Amino acid sequence: MKKVIIAEKPSVAKNIADAFKIKGRKDGYFEGDKYIITWAFGHLLQLYDAKDYDENMKGWRLEKFPFIPEDFKYKIKSDSKNKSVQDKGATKQLNIIKSLIDREDVESIISATDYDREGQVISDELFIYYDVKKPIYRLLLNEWTEKEVKKGIEKLKLNSEMKSLQDAGVGRQIADWIIGINLTSVATLRYGFEDNKIINIGRVLLPTLKIIYDRDKEIENFKKTSYYKFVQNFKTKNNDEFDTLYYEENEKFESKEYLNEIKKAIKDKKGKIVNKEVEKKREYPGPLFNLSNLQGHITSKYKGWTSDKVLKVAQSLYEKKFTTYPRTGSIALEESLVDRAKNVLEKIKVGLPYEDQIKFVKSKRVFNNAKVESHSAITPTYVRPSKLTPDERIVYEAIKNRFIMQFMPVAEYEETKIIIKVDDEKAKGEFRKNGKVQLVEGWKVVEKMKSKDTILPLIEKEELLDVTDGKVNKVTKKPPKHHTEKTLLRVMETCGKSYKDDNSDKTDGEESEENTEKMMNAILSGFSIGTPATRAETIKKLQYIGYIKAKGKSLVCTDLGKTIVEIFPAKELLDLEYTGKLEKTLSDIEKGKFEKSEFLNLIFQFTKGAVEKIKKDTSLLHKFKVKLPEGAEEIGKCPICGNPVIEGNKAFGCINWKNGCKYTIWKDDKYIASFGKKVSKEMVRLLLKNGKVGFRNLKSKRGNLFSAYFRYELNKETGYLNWKMEFI
Repeated sequence: MKKVIIAEKPSVAKNIADAFKIKGRKDGYFEGDKYIITWAFGHLLQLYDAKDYDENMKGWRLEKFPFIPEDFKYKIKSDSKNKSVQDKGATKQLNIIKSLIDREDVESIISATDYDREGQVISDELFIYYDVKKPIYRLLLNEWTEKEVKKGIEKLKLNSEMKSLQDAGVGRQIADWIIGINLTSVATLRYGFEDNKIINIGRVLLPTLKIIYDRDKEIENFKKTSYYKFVQNFKTKNNDEFDTLYYEENEKFESKEYLNEIKKAIKDKKGKIVNKEVEKKREYPGPLFNLSNLQGHITSKYKGWTSDKVLKVAQSLYEKKFTTYPRTGSIALEESLVDRAKNVLEKIKVGLPYEDQIKFVKSKRVFNNAKVESHSAITPTYVRPSKLTPDERIVYEAIKNRFIMQFMPVAEYEETKIIIKVDDEKAKGEFRKNGKVQLVEGWKVVEKMKSKDTILPLIEKEELLDVTDGKVNKVTKKPPKHHTEKTLLRVMETCGKSYKDDNSDKTDGEESEENTEKMMNAILSGFSIGTPATRAETIKKLQYIGYIKAKGKSLVCTDLGKTIVEIFPAKELLDLEYTGKLEKTLSDIEKGKFEKSEFLNLIFQFTKGAVEKIKKDTSLLHKFKVKLPEGAEEIGKCPICGNPVIEGNKAFGCINWKNGCKYTIWKDDKYIASFGKKVSKEMVRLLLKNGKVGFRNLKSKRGNLFSAYFRYELNKETGYLNWKMEFI
């Protein structure tokens, strides 16, 4: 009897076939003595469209939403160019997979899709669609080398043990369908006034857009401030000169004149070194790459790279067996991988100019189960690559170098801090200087990292120095920088938690251990926007749909993107905290801590509320310009959208009603009638012209007569128009 193995892609199926020396290639599968290996092409199935559940959903109308099916069903995915027909390639491969599963000599199925939320769903949706009854097992691997494939086949799990991962994947799929279908449809009907433009709304799209919008606003509202600093040079007895910075409470001063007075007062005097501290420090390399850090590293270092391109290249290296699984959030390796990592290091260090400095050590910085989220960090495998494309070489070398750096000597430097005082009553403060001298280059030799250290001359405490040139400089505080893919990915990864963007151009290795620790804690909590697998796609989609654009390496909002953020009424979707909680809940479902049904109920309730808010939103109705019907008389302009108000049989109303404008005054309005008055054309004309209309001889409930103005205003909370009265 045989087993059918289903891989996520043809390239992975070939890796599995190679591991078992299976050469028999058929149409859509490989076949050997024990195993038949076939493949998907990612998702072969998709959730039903709304119209598949109900024919009436073909045409979008506001009153048809919210639309939430009772059961969610799968169908063969649509052709990318013609959505009304099935994808021919998917249909053919599905038929092949079904025929292999149904073969009488097949006893069981092994799912070998990627070990993550999406990978689990890619195979599980096939088993649900075909109602597979044969035993199903799960192959869980982090790389596709021969050794790992064989080892994994010996340690198969029952697919039923992956129920929590399936629930998280299906929960994510349905949640995004519900939010996307409902809110995109209703938002397009309400706001898509230009060339019938689709207004895309998504659970991950909007908060990501909001991060970029907030930074743009910060820059736009930035007020330039200036201060002065005093740079003073000193000369040693050996004529070595160096500069220092003057401090009192700090190095920033409001008055230029004040600093010029000090400069003048100390001219030609002596400075005395009152303190000198020398400290040896150690500098560790940046941690192993997770996907976001790899994307940030490459996009900031190489021109023309996007995070989406980095993911595609990393995925290619993984499928070619040269690196491990790329869609990971971890920056450490599982402790069980010590022997594997040692073997990889011994293979890939051969022939390097610094080979003798590379020594395998088991450390908590590299091997730490507490810092591993689903998958270990990205590393090379023992398979040394050949025939890499230029792009593959860039990404592979980055991954390989970061791995090797972990087993190189720690970089060491000597930091010297000196404080100089000048004996003058006007110079109340002190002159400070820090200098660094690299003692051990260590891991920095791997990427030939040049040190920008200031080297101080040989000087001792109590030594006297000559005061030489001094300069008072004006410093204008710069606005924050626009987000780049690197900084955006970091905020998405941690939902802004424990992330401080200081606008510096620090290298990955210069991030503090404390910062890395905080970042990892945020990632491990699951509190993020999207997943490592989806963030690059989100950034790419925001550009494609026209919400953001690239300016060099910077990302900025377009006018459409700004408008969406400013007018979209379901503010929860723009809130990082809310989106982070949704992603955290999915992470908890994956860990068996939360039920999929409870999560989906939250999504359903949110969607219903959001649809109603969008329906009631009138902020962009003025963008729709409607022609006056032939023969109709314009009584005035609608105060909500600016289109004409005309008289009908039963009411005076705005002609923009098809697009959702609700401005209507009924002729038999009960509120006006309660005061003994009627709604007339002249009354409506005055109301539209002046914003209010006055009445005399109004009759109160007690029969008293009085005069008052009436206003007819939209309540933005309820979406209804109400009369408001003010006494004359």
